[in-house]
Amino acid sequence: MADPIVHVGENSPEYVAFRLMEKIATSEGRVFSDRPTGTQQTADRTWNLNTYQECLSAVLSPRGPAARPLNPHVTNGATTAGT
Repeated sequence: MADPIVHVGENSPEYVAFRLMEKIATSEGRVFSDRPTGTQQTADRTWNLNTYQECLSAVLSPRGPAARPLNPHVTNGATTAGT
């Protein structure tokens, strides 16, 4: 029988999903605080749970490099619209 895979710290799928959720929160102007400032929004319980679930699903089932981007005008982070 094969030894079980042990995930420690920064290489666990849960940690990677959490870090991804933090990056998404930043890009969407969400904060993990009850005192948002300016245009920030609070990342409420529903947003946190839904976003973490999406991130964990993405980490556990990556689409791979051949997958089509959701926005056809974005390639590797660069917008191609209007070129």
